[in-house]
Amino acid sequence: MKGSLQFIGNATTLIRYNGFTLLTDPNFLHRGQRAYLGYGLSSRRLTDPAVEIEDLPTLDAVVLSHMHGDHWDRVARRGIDKDTPIITTTTAARKLRWRGFRSSVGLEEWQEHKLRGSGGIVKITALPARHAPGAAEALLPPVIGTMVEFCNRDERVELRLHISGDTLLDRRLDAIPRRFPEIDLAIVHLGGTKLGTLMVTMDGEQGASWVDVINPSTVVPVHYDDYAAFSSPLDDFRRHIEQAGLADRVVYLERGETRELAPHRLIRH
Repeated sequence: MKGSLQFIGNATTLIRYNGFTLLTDPNFLHRGQRAYLGYGLSSRRLTDPAVEIEDLPTLDAVVLSHMHGDHWDRVARRGIDKDTPIITTTTAARKLRWRGFRSSVGLEEWQEHKLRGSGGIVKITALPARHAPGAAEALLPPVIGTMVEFCNRDERVELRLHISGDTLLDRRLDAIPRRFPEIDLAIVHLGGTKLGTLMVTMDGEQGASWVDVINPSTVVPVHYDDYAAFSSPLDDFRRHIEQAGLADRVVYLERGETRELAPHRLIRH
């Protein structure tokens, strides 16, 4: 098997390909525990992670979209080896280095970082994202989407995987498919997260429009139904994706489920 994608819960996935092992947005709180979101706000977790942090394999890197309590929690802070590279925003990287995660790498929009291994390289590029509408964006932690490109020894891309990060549908995202016109797999953060009355992640309707804009070959939805702050269930996305005629693009993974990754595709069972 060339590689695999495992959905652990919320926005946490384990990606293995070409000898590399990456973890996204580590959230290992349990049902009933609260994720802290700043300004005295928190949200109660409604599910358990499908994998415990101590059962993870050795990681080559963590890809962290932003510093929020449902993406980087106190369990991750204690349980992840402090020498693990954490690829994230410049703001989050500064905080992480201060907390002892010395190998944290902060990326500006469109900046790239390379990981090198015996089988090739991984190029991780920071992409635009918008976590809140209008002036409210300044109140939330900076966020990035990421393009993860697994390349062979000749640096030829074998698999291009896009992670949306916590974002709303926004015109700045239009640049992503222009720069990366062939995206094999996209992991899209949904949930319609609400902080008070403010929606700060895509609901089902925006998520379906996002798939149309980004135009990946295959889509895996994550970041839904795990927290009380989520207002848009997975069925909302499913309904809108079917109305948009894009249902054949989507692979729905149960928490804990693993699918095989091969060059240019996610294996459908």
